[in-house]
Amino acid sequence: MRIGELARRTGVSERSLRYYEQQGLLTAERTPGGHREYPEAAVDRVVRIQELYAAGLHSDRIARLLPCMRDADGGPSAVATPKLVADLVAERDRIDRMIADLVRSRDTLDEVIEAARAR
Repeated sequence: MRIGELARRTGVSERSLRYYEQQGLLTAERTPGGHREYPEAAVDRVVRIQELYAAGLHSDRIARLLPCMRDADGGPSAVATPKLVADLVAERDRIDRMIADLVRSRDTLDEVIEAARAR
């Protein structure tokens, strides 16, 4: 499929898809006319990339992680190393700390809102 169709099917801009390619996150074949041609599996790959970005991972970490995931189900593969697992645990712990900080901030705001309403 061409880049426009991939963009339409994933909801990701063509510019972002080109960026993913520059970062080594996504690959495309080239037609004789120079157009990008993506395989059907690129849809799952782009969805997975978006999920990892949403989790707060940077492109360099995503590039190391993607070869260790199966696109269709996101499960681990045989090339997942103990170092990668340790990195992912650290990343998950960072996200957990961010969630805890946000919950504390929300609780503080709730207290201030309640105090303001009581006046």
